[in-house]
Amino acid sequence: MIPMSDTLAVVINGTKEIEYDRGKPLPEKQRAYLDTMDSKMDAGVTLDVVTIENPDRLERAQFVAAELLRALLQDREDIAAAMCTYLAIRLPDLRQVTANIQGELISTELVFDEQTDESKTSGVLVQFDASRTSPTKH
Repeated sequence: MIPMSDTLAVVINGTKEIEYDRGKPLPEKQRAYLDTMDSKMDAGVTLDVVTIENPDRLERAQFVAAELLRALLQDREDIAAAMCTYLAIRLPDLRQVTANIQGELISTELVFDEQTDESKTSGVLVQFDASRTSPTKH
């Protein structure tokens, strides 16, 4: 069994969809891809209709989490895996990405304190309308 401190879980509507094991070594090619993602985000990210020119670590995480969920909803496992890897490697204190989907509205929380007990979570809420192209930061 994987030690809880070494995993990142992605939970949608109460069901664990992905669990990333931080204990496994990341191949250099994948690490280089994360660097490329960071370089692209250096130019800015769009959260809803707001473009953030110099996104900080948390704003990047919000953007990547929204892209992760979008990829999962579109059955794009390769993109979802890359986004999950980014979050797990770049935010080692992130324990869980929790999403609740109600129709086209998706609420996402980045949980930094508890891994699976949602009653004790605290984090950052990101919402987006799945019919739109970008997430909304709250």
